[in-house]
Amino acid sequence: MPTILIMVLVMAGMMYFTTRQQKKAAQQRQDQINALTQGDEVVTIGGLYGVVDEVNQAEQKIVLDIDGVYLTFELSAIKRVVTKVGDIPGEIGLVDEGAVQADISEDTVIEPS
Repeated sequence: MPTILIMVLVMAGMMYFTTRQQKKAAQQRQDQINALTQGDEVVTIGGLYGVVDEVNQAEQKIVLDIDGVYLTFELSAIKRVVTKVGDIPGEIGLVDEGAVQADISEDTVIEPS
């Protein structure tokens, strides 16, 4: 009798931890999809790479720019986010112009690359 009880407890523990991990992964994926913004690079479940052009959370749709071709997908078709806007070093994106102006003075010499 005690061995059966131990086996049941072990099985219940395994089921608990498995479902907990699945819920955590699902929540993480949902947070990632909710955080999508214009300019993010994503991969669809079909393996198509594209840049987010528009996100409509109300209709659960997303428009991707794939080399000038605009395709509409359901948000659930997004497999993962490759890069977020601003994650790429040297990327031209949202820049605080005040910070840029503060770094450049009249004595600064800018050499062409």
